[in-house]
Amino acid sequence: MNQLTFLGTGDSMGVPRVYCDCEICTEARLTGDNRRKRSSVLIHGGSGVRDRQDDEVFMIDCGPDWRSQMEDLGMRMVHTLLITHAHFDHIGGLPEWADACRWLGVKGKLYAPREVIVTIQGQFPWLVRHMDFHETDNGIELGGWKIRSWKVCHGHNGFSYAYRLDREGYAWAYCSDAIDLKEDEKQLLYGLDMLVLGTSFVHELAEFSTRSVYDMQEAQELLRELQPGRTFFTHMSHDVDVRKDYGLDQSITTARAGMTVKLR
Repeated sequence: MNQLTFLGTGDSMGVPRVYCDCEICTEARLTGDNRRKRSSVLIHGGSGVRDRQDDEVFMIDCGPDWRSQMEDLGMRMVHTLLITHAHFDHIGGLPEWADACRWLGVKGKLYAPREVIVTIQGQFPWLVRHMDFHETDNGIELGGWKIRSWKVCHGHNGFSYAYRLDREGYAWAYCSDAIDLKEDEKQLLYGLDMLVLGTSFVHELAEFSTRSVYDMQEAQELLRELQPGRTFFTHMSHDVDVRKDYGLDQSITTARAGMTVKLR
């Protein structure tokens, strides 16, 4: 099995917003089509031989919905995490993950760029008792994937990191929190079979300098330049109604929690 599962596809606040009675938040409460937990994905490797590294299961990001996302899948543990940046919606589940490591008597493995690790350890200095930290700056290999990380512009919110994963001629990337990418930040996004890209709004009206993630219209322009084989939009706010047809290019899909995508 060599596949990706979307665990959450929401932005930093999730959907529904607790304070909001808009049409999309109301639908999310009543029927759940637009209910979105914070963005995260699970990757399964797949040679079929147990105890080999290329069969390792790992997760990208560990937000505050980690526990409920695991329950949704009927999973009791994942031993390896890859973190994009140290904002709460991407690391808020680390204390619960560490507690699971403690009770199960295992050492988790957390992979991230060095500066992200430093920030995480500053916020949660006790995590080191329950997990080993591994830097991704010089490239790593997980689940048979060769993985490269690089810093991308997160607009008003500073920076995030994107990941490109290559294996046996197949390449895909995860870039959940980015906007206004410069040419050097785009280089590893060319030549992809698949891209997972964050798009918080269909068309965001806020002043550009205050923003932190592409909207769908801007993302389509970026994709026409990058030309990945297919793209999945994630990190979506309560502006996005997944039931609607927004006239997106045919290769684009708005991701939903539980959606599984083969990586081949």
